[in-house]
Amino acid sequence: MPAPPAAAAPMRLTLSIHGMTCAGCTRRVEQALAAVPGVARAQVNLATERASVVGIDAAPHAAELIAAVRAAGYDAALLGDDAAAERGLEAARLRRDRREGLWVLACACLSAPLLLPMAAIPLPGWLELVLAAPVQFIFGARFYVGAWRALRARSGNMDVLIALGTSSAFGYSLYLLLAHNPAPLYFDAAAVVISLVRLGKWLEARAKRSTMSALRSLMLLRPERARVQRAAQEIELPIDAVAVGDVVIVKPGERIPVDGRVISGASDADESLLTGESLPVSKHPGDHVTGGSINGTGLLQVATTAVGAQSTLARVIALVETVQSNKAPVQRLVDRVAGIFVPVVLGVALAALLGGWLIHGDVSSAIMAAVSVLVIACPCALGLATPTALLVGTGVAARAGILIRDLEALERVHRLNALVLDKTGTLTEGRPVVTELIAADDCVGTNGPAVMGELSRAQSELLRLAAAAQSGSEHPLARAVLARAVGLTPLRLDEFHSRPGLGISARVDGRRLLVGSRELMLEAGVPIAPAEPHAERLESQARTIMWLGTLDPPRWLGLIAVTDPLRPTARQAVELLRSRGLELSLLTGDNPRSAAAVAAALGIERVLAGQQPADKVAEVQRLQRAGKLVGMVGDGVNDAPALAVADVGIAIGSGADVALESAGITLMRPDPRLIGDAIAVSDATYRTIRQGLFFAFLYNVLAMPAAAFGLLSPVIAGAAMALSSLSVVGNALRLRGWRPVAATGTAATAAASEIAAAAGTATRVGAANAKSAAAGSDRNAADVAGRGRSAAAD
Repeated sequence: MPAPPAAAAPMRLTLSIHGMTCAGCTRRVEQALAAVPGVARAQVNLATERASVVGIDAAPHAAELIAAVRAAGYDAALLGDDAAAERGLEAARLRRDRREGLWVLACACLSAPLLLPMAAIPLPGWLELVLAAPVQFIFGARFYVGAWRALRARSGNMDVLIALGTSSAFGYSLYLLLAHNPAPLYFDAAAVVISLVRLGKWLEARAKRSTMSALRSLMLLRPERARVQRAAQEIELPIDAVAVGDVVIVKPGERIPVDGRVISGASDADESLLTGESLPVSKHPGDHVTGGSINGTGLLQVATTAVGAQSTLARVIALVETVQSNKAPVQRLVDRVAGIFVPVVLGVALAALLGGWLIHGDVSSAIMAAVSVLVIACPCALGLATPTALLVGTGVAARAGILIRDLEALERVHRLNALVLDKTGTLTEGRPVVTELIAADDCVGTNGPAVMGELSRAQSELLRLAAAAQSGSEHPLARAVLARAVGLTPLRLDEFHSRPGLGISARVDGRRLLVGSRELMLEAGVPIAPAEPHAERLESQARTIMWLGTLDPPRWLGLIAVTDPLRPTARQAVELLRSRGLELSLLTGDNPRSAAAVAAALGIERVLAGQQPADKVAEVQRLQRAGKLVGMVGDGVNDAPALAVADVGIAIGSGADVALESAGITLMRPDPRLIGDAIAVSDATYRTIRQGLFFAFLYNVLAMPAAAFGLLSPVIAGAAMALSSLSVVGNALRLRGWRPVAATGTAATAAASEIAAAAGTATRVGAANAKSAAAGSDRNAADVAGRGRSAAAD
């Protein structure tokens, strides 16, 4: 029987869309793209002028999507994913910007003389016509084209309103001029409105481009070429020609072109644009480096581990682009309002025209009132309020080392009232070290355990067995044992089975072994009573205990005690979270005594120890049933289920890939203060969104009635409409001034021992540099770190 066909892989394309003016335009482009066969989902962002299209398999082709956009009345182009493409796109934007600036200047030069009658300097009617006609039909042609495309697609947008309003004023003035009617002419209103709207759109485009500065900065980090060592020669290659395994030479001051591992040389790397870490990070052989960071003063040889779309920088850019092209739930409501906005405005304008004509009998005033309504109504401000704030907010978050993977997470995180914290790797360094070994044979007839130093024969054998059994594990405790066993003759590992939340079972040199928690020993029937006094003593000192037992026959072989120091900024992070009124819980798989010691050091009152993955999920669900909006912070495989079920999952970037994929927010470096910063940037972003939407709705609610009753002239209406969009974008740009606590903290922060990107690429900082950076700068943080030397690991 033939194998079933493989499932089609999802396809994602990004298009640049030109010609959109308001939220109604985005809705129309989305509908056009969604109608193309093979498209599963299409989302259009007005602020970025980009469309993200998700389809199935290789269909539809880009040409079909571009044709659909053009049929809807807009233009589109496929976006590339490399630095050269981004630079080309930016150059095209700058050319358009300069060209538009010249058009605005020419338009203003023709319109300015039309304002002379306001200064009691009359102009002949024919001169007003000569000045206004080019503005109306040459500089205002874009509004006619946009209106025609919208009407052909059976919809309305800002172009329809501007074209209809200015044409009414121009046409009525032309009629009066040809009929030799002495009534006032309104050529000035039509021309000045077009000039003001074009000026507003030009300034708006420049402001919108500023909202994307953070993402552009990341894109421009991508190097185009690399110096590669091949066949004992250094050759310069395009970055696309570099393969995994190639040795790349990075000279002082150069940008590191690939993700890799240092195999020769020592230097410092500036990773600030990727992780938000302001201090250079030392690099030595064996350390990881991230493409896009800047090499310091040393010469490095780097073995390439990831290139192209798999590199950390590429994955971060793709993630930020995806989030910025998505729509927040609040934006979908705004789009529905914008869908009926133009018909409502046309109705109000018609009512103003008929009301002024029939009630007052003044045709001129009635027409001007209707024109003012058409011109002053601004769907643009409504459409820009949310996406511009999200663009700036997610951009500054990324610069601070906070990656927003899900806009719903960004919307919820500032409303959290309960936060569940994992211990190991989140609040502690996640790099435990072995402090004591207790072998069963050494304990017979003694009053206490043998301490670390010179190992006895029994201790060495215990360590060899534990290291062999855990050689298949990536758990931090396993790495601590393997590090302590360096130099001992290794044993053969025959079988390995992970027991999440309990430990591992293995077969080493034919012996069936168990390594893990007390519960694992009890479950397997291993008698541990003789070791309990030693375990209790060590646990009271905040040590984490690994039990080692055998099943041939069941008996305990020994204990291994480890400690995991607190992160230097952990206590400050907890204090910041408590100041926000969050209910904090510490969940850990560690023993109760160790967990209680860590909670006491950090000031966390609620602590649950001995938690397996299912227990963590149950605790999150219990809090949710109690009416809490719950966030979960973790970094390990055992945290992934709880991260997924929480209202907001926050993953530490140095953690396991499955944890990163389960979370809506990823912290790109292991500084727990970034948890509070993630909440703060969410709060600032949604406060800005609310301000923008409030102003946009208030503006339209107040401005249209005022225009309908003839209280505003078309010129003032045009200026107000232009300023409304600018004010919304300008308010969003204020977010660029937001600063994270983690970037302005103490020098002890520089002791962060691991800087990791969201893709899981870790960078280790030398212990000597960490001690030097932290020394004497923040006694409070140093005290916490010192107390953390006795902290326990999961």
